[in-house]
Amino acid sequence: MVSERYQCKSVCVIGAGPSGLVAAREMRKEGHRVVVLEQNHDVGGQWLYDPNVEGEDPLGRNTTSPTTSTNSHHLKVHSSLYTSLRLTSPREIMGFTDFPFSVKKDRDMRRFPGHRELLLYLQDFCDWFGLRDLIRFNTRVAYVGMLQDHVTGCQDLKWLVKSVQKKTQIVMEEVFDSVVVATGHYSQPRLPSIKGMDSWKRKQMHSHIYRDSKPFRNEVVVVVGTSLSGQDISMELVEVAKAVYLSARSMNKISEGLTKVISKHDTLDLHPQIESLQEDGKVLFVDGSWVIADTIIYCTGYSYTFPFLDTKGIVAIDDDRVGPLYEHTFPPSLAPSLSFIGIPRKIIGFPFFESQAKWIAQLLSGKRTLPSWEEMMQSIKDFYHSRDVAGVPKYQTHDIAEFEYCDKYGDHVGFPHLEEWRKELCLSALRNSETNLETYRDSLDDHDLLQEALQSPHFTQQEQEAQDFPL
Repeated sequence: MVSERYQCKSVCVIGAGPSGLVAAREMRKEGHRVVVLEQNHDVGGQWLYDPNVEGEDPLGRNTTSPTTSTNSHHLKVHSSLYTSLRLTSPREIMGFTDFPFSVKKDRDMRRFPGHRELLLYLQDFCDWFGLRDLIRFNTRVAYVGMLQDHVTGCQDLKWLVKSVQKKTQIVMEEVFDSVVVATGHYSQPRLPSIKGMDSWKRKQMHSHIYRDSKPFRNEVVVVVGTSLSGQDISMELVEVAKAVYLSARSMNKISEGLTKVISKHDTLDLHPQIESLQEDGKVLFVDGSWVIADTIIYCTGYSYTFPFLDTKGIVAIDDDRVGPLYEHTFPPSLAPSLSFIGIPRKIIGFPFFESQAKWIAQLLSGKRTLPSWEEMMQSIKDFYHSRDVAGVPKYQTHDIAEFEYCDKYGDHVGFPHLEEWRKELCLSALRNSETNLETYRDSLDDHDLLQEALQSPHFTQQEQEAQDFPL
């Protein structure tokens, strides 16, 4: 719904990664007063590579349960990037709608570039739209809570934000009309529950702190998980390790591409789930097979966590379901003054974050309005029911994996639907990776789609501006 009245709000955006940057831009464009709090020294969020993992708990266990506790410890390392990581999607589909992820001279010009190229894109985006002046770097958010007792539907809700300047440890307290949480979801390790895990004497770590293969030379390594990081890391380790054993949750869901890789290497073997770990270093699998391992690397994904956020239990995390959230964005009792950008997974991220940011900005200004509390809660209930009926586990609540949802979401704010070429390039890359895991980033068969993309308004409307933009 569209309203006639417009308001200027003070907005605190937490995080200067992709979702936080586009949130800052959209809030300012809508006339709001914006402050972005970023714990690191530069923009990028997850894409700001951090090689120094010394002092980080190998399993990420130095944090409390991801609830509303204000006494939680924080991970020292935010980024989970490893040195060799390359994008898993072609660059053409990843840009924000009005700022294409174009090839730049003297930079990584590959269509699936390394992670640094995406960081440079985000830095370009930040500078092009003049966002740096909005950001306070090296500032960690310690607490976010309601300033007054909450009343559902209260229009005057305000938020107390306590932040800590890293170098001086000075604590600043500020009050905002609105808080946008844009902290990402690839930092807090999600770990399996395995018998003997706590007493196993050898090395265990989550892929969150994996950076390269050097420390594992001549070791026997068990890699748990066959997702993107598990595949990448296994292929990297097999070049230096004595043996690599890849443990899969389901032996029936191994892609053709991964099967090809395994068949090529005598020192890479596939095993089912781990049954238990024994103190002598033995790793026992559910089929009765076993190995003696030096190291176990858990490539088992990440959990949502907001250790700074105190909503008096209104927003909670239950087995990686953040809720209740209307359209994965708004807690109905606190909307629109509290919102989340970047919760959904398995989407083309940047355009979706942009549509979220536009909707939040226009709701805060009064240009648009949300449905009633009752309607939002019913929508959430219906969504949960649909996931249950479809047999989707709770921890995959926010895994979207459908273009139609992204288009429907954009309709809330008049946001353009994903272009067909963007969808097709995404699907083409997925199909190629399924069959050609080792080569899909460089052996491409989508020339016609690529030309359609490069000739689309997404690229051509920015051509002159891109030429003027300093490299």
